Amino acid sequence: MDPLPQNDPTLLYQHIFEVLSDGVIVNDAETGLVLEANPAASDLHCYPNEGFIGLHPTAYIHADDVSQWGTWVLAAQAGEDFAGTIVHLRQDGSPFIVEVCGRGGEYEGRPCLISTIRDVSGRVQAERQLRQQVVNHAREQAILLEISQALASTLELQPMVILDQLQVIIEYTQAALFVLKELTLKAIAVRGREPLKQAMPFGIYLDGEDALVTLFNGHQPQRIPNVWEEDDPTAKFLRTLFASQTDFLLEGMQSWMWIPLVAKGQVIGGIGMAHIELDKFTRHDANLALTLTNQAAIALINSQLYEQAQTVAALEERQRLAQNLHDAVNQSLFSASMIAEVLPRLWDKKQDDGKLALQDLRRLIRGALAEMRGLLAELRPLVLADTDLGDLLIQLGDALTGRINVPIEVHTSGKDFLPAEARVVFYRLCQESLNNIAKHAHPSKVEVSLLCKDGTVEMKIHDNGRGFDTTKIPAGHYGLSMMEERAKEIGATLTVTSQPGKGTEVLVHWRAPTTTEEIC
Repeated sequence: MDPLPQNDPTLLYQHIFEVLSDGVIVNDAETGLVLEANPAASDLHCYPNEGFIGLHPTAYIHADDVSQWGTWVLAAQAGEDFAGTIVHLRQDGSPFIVEVCGRGGEYEGRPCLISTIRDVSGRVQAERQLRQQVVNHAREQAILLEISQALASTLELQPMVILDQLQVIIEYTQAALFVLKELTLKAIAVRGREPLKQAMPFGIYLDGEDALVTLFNGHQPQRIPNVWEEDDPTAKFLRTLFASQTDFLLEGMQSWMWIPLVAKGQVIGGIGMAHIELDKFTRHDANLALTLTNQAAIALINSQLYEQAQTVAALEERQRLAQNLHDAVNQSLFSASMIAEVLPRLWDKKQDDGKLALQDLRRLIRGALAEMRGLLAELRPLVLADTDLGDLLIQLGDALTGRINVPIEVHTSGKDFLPAEARVVFYRLCQESLNNIAKHAHPSKVEVSLLCKDGTVEMKIHDNGRGFDTTKIPAGHYGLSMMEERAKEIGATLTVTSQPGKGTEVLVHWRAPTTTEEIC
């Protein structure tokens, strides 16, 4: 290290100027040309020092940021300091991000701008990556929440929906959802290339318990970077498993990931995903997929239980259905637990987002409670018959809000005087209408009104969703006709008004028989 100059301030300042790790650039305030620069500034731009001096800012500042230079000149002329982050260019034209701080001054009797610059490309890139990670994490959580709500809203398994939602968070070329029947994996849904679709339905036979143990890997995901790697025993096992009749699963593919479906410690199936690129699936992908398959496994168990319940006696059917429905409510509670888990970190970063998450948490819990009350009431028909209809409609509204995150306004007027049978029908008609809204309407607002007056009861369910053409109902859709039949059973009329893009209104009108009109 060179000794510091003694007793000569000019030489001392020159020495400091030359050894600074940050770049220093002196520009002529009128022409913009570089009058002086220290070695650090020249090195940052990959110029020899004499080559950098004399350059105009347009030679080393990116075209998109050159206008900032003019702003800084005006600031310096006004006696103000200036600072900012802009993109500079190296001699070869490659960009890098610098942090600039400076002020006006004089150099050899001429007005100038004196700037210090520091390369912050690494820091800026890290900040961008962190912001992107936050965005990706929020997106993934939202998708997982949506999947959880979708699976919780029905007892019927929707395997295609599972594969579609999976592709939103994990890119794959093709995928298949399997259920395990003894030692055979039966494909119940596929997504991907045409040969795979044309092969449906198909199954994969596991040759003994050893193959089962190898494939399901202690209930943990398996990732294979290259399915054609000769020295990889897992890849070799997979090729053997998919040989001959199911080789289309690997044809043209390079990487593979297998996620087991496990419910209550029992393997019930799995999801296989393939991609045309090598080593496509990451550990993060595996963790996301495992979270989704945990939800899918519960939905699959619920579906199986529901099918069994339809074949047994009434009492046994109710008992099994009660357990199944209880599991469904757990989906909403699971979603609430996910929000609660990330809430402290979210609150520390951005309290506004934290407040929104708290609102979602309240909605999910309130919806789960409403679902549970409604499900328990349905298992005990006398509860439906004896409960005020207004209270039942509010309960249905809370449950739907928990499922689709849309405000449901329920307005009631007058005292419910409906006979028990009619009350149950009104409840079922409202329930079916709200279920249709959840499945098809995609509204931003739903209103339910109940008016009991002068011997009549009128219930109106209105949404501002996508609507439909009531004259063009597809064949095989019997929902509206079944609702009309229900209404006729109690002497009520049902009117459905809808247009594409203008929402839907369901109106149920009932008049009490003459002998009971005096009650109102």
